[in-house]
Amino acid sequence: MSTPLPPSRQIRQFDTCRLIPSRFVAHEDSVLAALAGSDAELADLFDLDNATNDRLLAERGLLPGIGIDELVFGIPNFRVVNAAFCHARPEGSRFNGPERGAWYCAFEIETALAEVAFHKTVEYQEIGRFEDSVAYQCFLADFSQVFHDLRDDRRFASCLDPRSYRASQRLAARLLAEGSVGIVYPSVRRSGGTNLACFRPAVVGNARPGDVWRLSWSGSPEPTITLERPVRARRRAR
Repeated sequence: MSTPLPPSRQIRQFDTCRLIPSRFVAHEDSVLAALAGSDAELADLFDLDNATNDRLLAERGLLPGIGIDELVFGIPNFRVVNAAFCHARPEGSRFNGPERGAWYCAFEIETALAEVAFHKTVEYQEIGRFEDSVAYQCFLADFSQVFHDLRDDRRFASCLDPRSYRASQRLAARLLAEGSVGIVYPSVRRSGGTNLACFRPAVVGNARPGDVWRLSWSGSPEPTITLERPVRARRRAR
């Protein structure tokens, strides 16, 4: 007998929060600019970067992890949406492997900040240095779809292991193969928080920029979090 799947539930959630380093957002200055001594050199660097950019490869049908038919085009911020699925970490994340990413977001900005702070702090622990300041652009998105739901389901406790993604990646691979659009699950990094991992670009609705937050480390693993640039109006899907 095969292992049961998590229950499916209709999720209708507006203004979910995904934090992206501001340097990766189109309106920010490119990180390549600091490496170029002239406009011509900058153009050459862009050509080199584009030749190995997984999102651009995927949008030409050249990335094995996701088909061009799954990506989105011609809608606001479609490049930001596509990038989430094309730039997977080499070791994968909680609910995706190294071949294909997912759109991770939180129901609450506090949860999104806690998740980013945890993972960034782990990077600094590896080099033994807590000195940095990083701006994050929040992208809001709306969801109205049936998701698999791990909340209050003890059968899938291993998928919420704070130290290992092995069980969660196995479950995600199975759900993806069976057509799931994604998973809703309790945050491992913030008690009471809720996260969502969306497997399908087309399900990410009304993606738009929100507030800009800054996380700063000054010798301690605990960052200072400040709201750097608020967005006064948030338009919700109806």
